[in-house]
Amino acid sequence: MAANRKNPTADPLQKQQGTVRGRPFEKGKSGNPAGKRSGTKARATLAAEQLLDGEAEAITRKAIDLALAGDTTALRLVMDRIVAPRKDRPVRFALPPMKTADDAASAMAAVAAAVAAGDLTPTEATALANVVETFRRTLETTDLARRVAELESRSS
Repeated sequence: MAANRKNPTADPLQKQQGTVRGRPFEKGKSGNPAGKRSGTKARATLAAEQLLDGEAEAITRKAIDLALAGDTTALRLVMDRIVAPRKDRPVRFALPPMKTADDAASAMAAVAAAVAAGDLTPTEATALANVVETFRRTLETTDLARRVAELESRSS
């Protein structure tokens, strides 16, 4: 027994299996390199879905009834789960027409002025600035492509 403690490979089980006891896989290599497939549900989730199958509408109706009756927990549940919060909302701001890079500069000036006046939040202004910047880069890219094509046609 003492020999087994000093030399872990002296265990006959380990010699038979070819691996160190407690480590069934080679160090640095997974036993399941592909991992769990995406979309695979846990057993508990599948069991809960089977229990609720066909009852979801009745449970939802009950939660709404409790919320309407004044149950604040049910109200929170209904608002958080049933009526999902909107991630984005439309920004009510009229950008000036943009056709050139100079127009993009005037659009950015209008966005900055709207933030200063309190008509736009900084988050809304950032979203609009991204739109203006994307427009400007698109103009730049198309202009460069046109110039390259022009130079290539001259050189041939």
